[in-house]
Amino acid sequence: MEALIPVINKLQDVFNTVGADIIQLPQIVVVGTQSSGKSSVLESLVGKDLLPRGTGIVTRRPLILQLVHIDSEDCRKTSEENGINGEEWGKFLHTKNKIYTDFEEIRQEVDAETERISGNNKGVSDEPIHLKIFSPHVVNLTLVDLPGLTKVPVGDQPKDIELQIKELIYKYISNPNSIILAVTAANTDMATSEALKVAREADPDGRRTLAVVTKLDLMDAGTDAMDVLMGRVIPVKLGIIGVVNRSQLDINQKKLVSDAIRDEYGFLQKKYPSLANRNGTKYLARTLNRLLMHHIRDCLPELKTRINVLAAQYQSLLNSYGEPVDDKSSTLLQLITKFAAEYCHTIEGTAKYIETTELCGGARICYIFHETFGRTLESVDPLGGLTTIDVLTAIRNATGPRPALFVPEVSFELLVKRQVKRLEEPSLRCVELVHEEMQRIIQHCSNYSTQELLRFPKLHDAIVEVVTSLLRKRLPVTNEMVHNLVAIELAYINTKHPDFADACGLMNNNIEEQRRNRMRDLPPAVPRDKSHKGPGGQSLSPTELLTLEAEATKAAAGGSQSGGEQTDGGTGTWRGMLKKGEDGAAGDRAMLQHPLPASPQRGHAVNLLDVPVPVSRRLSAREQRDCEVIERLIKSYFLIVRKNIQDSVPKAVMHFLVNHVKDCLQSELVGQLYKAGLLDDLLTESEDMAQRRTEAADMLKALQKASQVIAEIRETHLW
Repeated sequence: MEALIPVINKLQDVFNTVGADIIQLPQIVVVGTQSSGKSSVLESLVGKDLLPRGTGIVTRRPLILQLVHIDSEDCRKTSEENGINGEEWGKFLHTKNKIYTDFEEIRQEVDAETERISGNNKGVSDEPIHLKIFSPHVVNLTLVDLPGLTKVPVGDQPKDIELQIKELIYKYISNPNSIILAVTAANTDMATSEALKVAREADPDGRRTLAVVTKLDLMDAGTDAMDVLMGRVIPVKLGIIGVVNRSQLDINQKKLVSDAIRDEYGFLQKKYPSLANRNGTKYLARTLNRLLMHHIRDCLPELKTRINVLAAQYQSLLNSYGEPVDDKSSTLLQLITKFAAEYCHTIEGTAKYIETTELCGGARICYIFHETFGRTLESVDPLGGLTTIDVLTAIRNATGPRPALFVPEVSFELLVKRQVKRLEEPSLRCVELVHEEMQRIIQHCSNYSTQELLRFPKLHDAIVEVVTSLLRKRLPVTNEMVHNLVAIELAYINTKHPDFADACGLMNNNIEEQRRNRMRDLPPAVPRDKSHKGPGGQSLSPTELLTLEAEATKAAAGGSQSGGEQTDGGTGTWRGMLKKGEDGAAGDRAMLQHPLPASPQRGHAVNLLDVPVPVSRRLSAREQRDCEVIERLIKSYFLIVRKNIQDSVPKAVMHFLVNHVKDCLQSELVGQLYKAGLLDDLLTESEDMAQRRTEAADMLKALQKASQVIAEIRETHLW
């Protein structure tokens, strides 16, 4: 297990080179209030004066301190190889390979580096200083010394200095892989310890918190820390260890750390003899080493998984950035071809990246054709916007000045064309929706399929422009075709259409059946057969039947008794009509004898235009039947045309827009973009792409190296 801490130190070095903290490595974080003795504890663990000391805030940047234990033999070899005098030395990350053997020089470098970033008037920074100490007299540890908790700003410190330092401390202690070393002075009340408070907030269970009580020798006379060290005041799971540091006077008089540790041992033996072997700096170092090793052992499997996952992610990211372009001509052609192929695949539904959140490409076009367009057409009422009065007015207008014996066909044509014209707007809207979807496919291909395009923003914009232009050119052509499809239907109303003929035949049968039922209810003197049949006894057209029915009804109402006089080819009909005429004349005479009250007096001019026209009136039986026939015919023919339009518009859109763009896309892109003068401009990478590629490559290299470092650990090392 001794090999585990050097492994973590190696990982720390690996990730320090890329300046990333994406991996949370196990380490010991020292927290406490200002001047509680944090830096003194670290110096005692190292056994050397290497940290800035003094009153007030001294540590103003996080110091990541790696202690590396080396054997005396290895120390001698390394010293000979590097020309070092001495068995202990230090190295800073920011000074690269420079080796410091004078620990006073290390302290000065820490001071200088702190002032370089944080200024020289009590400012605080969260940028860490990395220091590595090699010595045969230390145990393997990784410690982080943080600025002390403070309440009141001094010097250049901002007003929120307390909040800044707390956030900095939480940044390190919230790492679940860290051990918290909470330092509290013995001459303060343990219950008021800020260090234990922040440690408990980050580690509520206390599984990774170790308490250190400093300044045992500075307690008031007559008091001791026995209850505190025994855990009777505030229990801490990992334990409470007491230490005695050098005083400021000792530091000023250059008292050696080794002498201070010897004096500490004597003080503990004298003051706390029963606890002497479980307190002191040496016991603290061994405890920290043991805790860190066990903690690393527990964290290692998760750490290994995390590194492997990140390596895979960065590999994928690096692949998406692509390699630097060497052959621009080939790269451009390849990107154009890939985009065109991906565009076509998206339409056909064979794309590599299939969208799962919404319909796109060909599936959406299919939805537009059969759901959106189909339902819109089905919702169009065949008689929408057409009232019975409109139909009747059209019939009367089509007859001109002459009263009609039959329903004029012109009225049917006029009305059915008006209804068919309503199908044009939804058809053109269908074209527009498909055009919009084909525009969306461009963005889909850019985002999901051809990520290489994101490397070259100018090429991406040029491709979008070319495809958009091609779609824009095809839109009027497709609209024209759809307009023509509706115009074709309007150009010739085919009343001989098989489906329409069947509908008319069915209607004739219904009307004939109604006529028979009506005739069956008339008096027996009314003629039923000969005058209502065509040659050969066949039924006449719907309009003729309605006309004949009307005549028969009028004859019955007029009391015609010509049933037995029809032997001479219809002379009885004439007699009936003459008699009816006489009756009509008599009626007129009666009207003249009793003029209407509203009639104008004799001698006064009459303005017919002033006679009010009734807005709505009750239709006569014949008018009602005429309107019903026209409406049925319009509905029947409209449904036929709607079926044709519903079938032909999607076909026209596919041929003139979708398939044409698919077939011509690549040749259009090559023709517009594959030009020698445009190569350099189109294949210019975005400014930060090269930098991101370099960063991703460095991080991937670091992760691969870290994975290799962890892989070297044998399972036997863990136990």
